[in-house]
Amino acid sequence: MRFKYINSPYFWFVLCLPLFTAAQENNQEGRLSGNFQTDIQYYNADSLIGAAEVPEKLLLNAFANFNYVKGPFSAGLRFESYQNALVGFDPRYNGNGIPYKYISYNNYGVEVTAGNFYEQFGSGMVLRSYEEKNLGIDNAIEGIRLKIKPVEGILIKALAGNQRLYFEKGVGIVRGVDADFSVNNIFERFKDKKTFVSFGGSFVSKYQQDKDPVYILPKNVGAMAGRLNISRGKINLYSEYAYKINDPCVVNNYIYKPGDALYISASYAQKGLGIMVAAKRIDNMDFRSDRSATANDLQINYMPALSKQHVYSFSSMYPYSTQTNGEMGIQSELTYNIKKNTILGGKYGTSVTVNFSKINSLYKEKINDTTEIQQKGTLGYSAPWNKMGKESYFQDVNISLSRKINKKLRAFVMYMNQLYNIDVIEDHPGEGTLNAQIGIVDLSYKFNDNNSLRTEWQYLATKKDRGDWAMFLAEYNLKSTWFVAMSDQYNLGNTDPNKRIHYLNVSAGITKNANRVAITYGKQREGVVCIGGVCRNVPATNGFLITVSSSF
Repeated sequence: MRFKYINSPYFWFVLCLPLFTAAQENNQEGRLSGNFQTDIQYYNADSLIGAAEVPEKLLLNAFANFNYVKGPFSAGLRFESYQNALVGFDPRYNGNGIPYKYISYNNYGVEVTAGNFYEQFGSGMVLRSYEEKNLGIDNAIEGIRLKIKPVEGILIKALAGNQRLYFEKGVGIVRGVDADFSVNNIFERFKDKKTFVSFGGSFVSKYQQDKDPVYILPKNVGAMAGRLNISRGKINLYSEYAYKINDPCVVNNYIYKPGDALYISASYAQKGLGIMVAAKRIDNMDFRSDRSATANDLQINYMPALSKQHVYSFSSMYPYSTQTNGEMGIQSELTYNIKKNTILGGKYGTSVTVNFSKINSLYKEKINDTTEIQQKGTLGYSAPWNKMGKESYFQDVNISLSRKINKKLRAFVMYMNQLYNIDVIEDHPGEGTLNAQIGIVDLSYKFNDNNSLRTEWQYLATKKDRGDWAMFLAEYNLKSTWFVAMSDQYNLGNTDPNKRIHYLNVSAGITKNANRVAITYGKQREGVVCIGGVCRNVPATNGFLITVSSSF
């Protein structure tokens, strides 16, 4: 049941009351803060774009956060309501509940949290608990967490609990410890040095009973990671290596091969110039608290994305989804500001960014074995470190220019060329690899301090999938308070003439202080939404969307 006593707000009020009363012994005033948001959408069936009939017609996602802090004590909760969940979100969200609640004490270098919390060790390669509402992801841990800072420069974290699974909890228990050391803060002799060095290590394990009738599965699966960060002036180097013992699960087809991952990045930055280079290798690193979970459910870890996170509609139409079963990739980016009052820089200067990313498969050699220890099962394959697979998963080459033309007009221009392996990324065998060329022009004109107009012109050319697309957007802003916008995406290259459709949208809204109200009407194309290499499918829709948000 979702509404047991622990999910009742009255239970948490009674539990928190002694803490708030005790905190009143000091002179600090308590502070209550929070935020609220609701998304309400009315749906129309639209056979042309594939928008299915919604029986309820009106769906709603809403949440409200409340946090109270007084002295060393803090407590809070989040109420969520899905009546029912918006199209594209998992229906297991349907209903109401308080899936997030916590009490915390922080004083004298010790912090204890009981209830729900989010946490990340290093870059997240062995543990990342986080929330991303646009993807419908919330893998908050419910349990207990301890943070200790014994001396300046050392931070130790330990935790244990179960992950959130919609309004329920995952069956597996997650336990972890992490330590971070700052050499410059720990040792007096290094405090004034220009080179800053920090390093850390993590260990995370999950426990899940073995009830499988076929395989003999490990009940305890451990993963460990080590990281190093060095910076000096304009240069920064970061590296992290993670290793996971055998973890047969549905995602890796129940093989017993250990997994590992390596991430390395280097950057250089000075006034007018920035350079970044990164590389990663992932092999069998899907890590979940339930070995039968799929999609985005119960993921313990996170593999850092190695492709540019685009914000424009067409540049993000074919986003890359990290392949945790195996990939190798590189990314580089150069940003250069051309000086103002030059031929190329113009009166106000010009910013140029060139970005390149390429991700391939691992080179895998199949093996046939049956281990005596597990009695059943196989290691699946071997993957030499010195070889990259020949199959290309994703490639993105893009160049963008940003320039202030005069006091009122600013322009942004981008060209990109993408290779997108539909077979692998969308798991649609036989579709092959798509090549897309995309052009974007973004113009902003400021009439005066109270009025501005922004327009987007986008074009995507490809011979596969649904063919070429064109888009136009116009957005008018008044006094930084009101806005009204209109956009149209046209699938002019679809091979089916009946599906060469205009996806027209109109929207308007107002922002006042911490309150915002927006309403949108139109058609939404089917596609994929990705944030940081984590993705979800978005079905086609037609209707009204009203969003109301506020914070205090």
